[in-house]
Amino acid sequence: MNADLVYLVAGASLFLAIVLPALLDRWAISAPMVLVAVGFAVGLTPLPDGMPIDPTINRELIEHVTELAVIIALMGVGLALDRPLELRRPSSWRTWGSTWRMLGIAMPLTIAAVTVLGLAMGLGLAAALLLAAALAPTDPVLASDVQVAGPQTGDHEVDEPDELRFTLTSEAGLNDGLAFPFVYAAILVAAGGFSWLEWIGWYTVGKVAIGVVIGVVVGRALAQVAFRSTSHSLRVAERGESLTSLAALISAYGLSEVVGGYGFLAVFACAMTFRSAERAHDYHASMHEVTERLERLLTLFLLLMLGIALSRGLLDDLDWRSVAVGLGLILVIRPLSGVLAFIGSKSGMSHAQRGAVAFFGVRGIGSLYYLAYATGEAPELASDWMWSTVAFTVTASVIIHGVLATPVMYRIGEPGTETPPTSPDKESVEDR
Repeated sequence: MNADLVYLVAGASLFLAIVLPALLDRWAISAPMVLVAVGFAVGLTPLPDGMPIDPTINRELIEHVTELAVIIALMGVGLALDRPLELRRPSSWRTWGSTWRMLGIAMPLTIAAVTVLGLAMGLGLAAALLLAAALAPTDPVLASDVQVAGPQTGDHEVDEPDELRFTLTSEAGLNDGLAFPFVYAAILVAAGGFSWLEWIGWYTVGKVAIGVVIGVVVGRALAQVAFRSTSHSLRVAERGESLTSLAALISAYGLSEVVGGYGFLAVFACAMTFRSAERAHDYHASMHEVTERLERLLTLFLLLMLGIALSRGLLDDLDWRSVAVGLGLILVIRPLSGVLAFIGSKSGMSHAQRGAVAFFGVRGIGSLYYLAYATGEAPELASDWMWSTVAFTVTASVIIHGVLATPVMYRIGEPGTETPPTSPDKESVEDR
């Protein structure tokens, strides 16, 4: 591995992270699309020789870097959501009805459909299940174009969040952790030790509960210290010390993993719990800004690496089955599962908005993490075809969803924007 090349790419990704959002503001082109394309072009040159891009050789590195990107994104998502969720208030749970439908109906349907598709294409049960579990969750890292912008703080009254963006954001925050039971199912099947009782009792219920409880406890403890400590030196909210967000996500994730829970759920629960304390305090916006910047930098770096890998052999084992799985998931399975999930729903969204929720199931960094993690736990699941398929699906999602996100969200994402102007002037674009 050439460390100088890593510094070079990291520096380039930092610069692009700063300038791309403003440069692409008025175009139907997302920063992830540009970064993957740039990485692909760089990969065609001799420059990336020695870069750690081969998942079969650098699986552990890829696992940990993508893991870090996801937990930072989950912290940002949890801090960005203004709608409360209180465990002892059933009325607050009802306001998350669209989210529960996507998690409890759409995601299992997606996993089942991709598993069946994989079996029909000749994969073994464990491999088909892993492919489905890795590709099922939407990605909190790459879905910023269709998510809420950030926490509303200050003395003004908090506006009711747009239901479309709220559903996509909250779904991405929760389904990363909820995909883990299915990843473990694939690992257990591959090892020949699958037991329904163990899988439901421990991997589906026990580890989920531990993750949520740890996240709530850490979030409350940190909020108590940050906002209400009797010691002025510990009331970091008064000083605006926004790096507390890093302490929160690392503490919640690490503690949950140590005791056996799902760390992704712990991070999201921690962020939501911390956000519920002093909800109008500007400190939440400061913490969200720090996590957002870190997420952007790390994400763009990973996308550059993905682009380089795509042109350096990651797609060598791509075949028609890979294309069928990737495009079938993005264009048919996920949208249809989402539409079915909203049957009988009283979410208040229009049919077009429900369709947008169903369609914008962005695949990304999380899928790469799950595949790296599972193949580390069960090496017999590792295959170049699986990496090619997941990489193709992520790239296809980046392109398809990246092109459509801006025009679709502009048209139906906000109340009163059913018909956008055909030729917006500079002022209207900036006010958007």
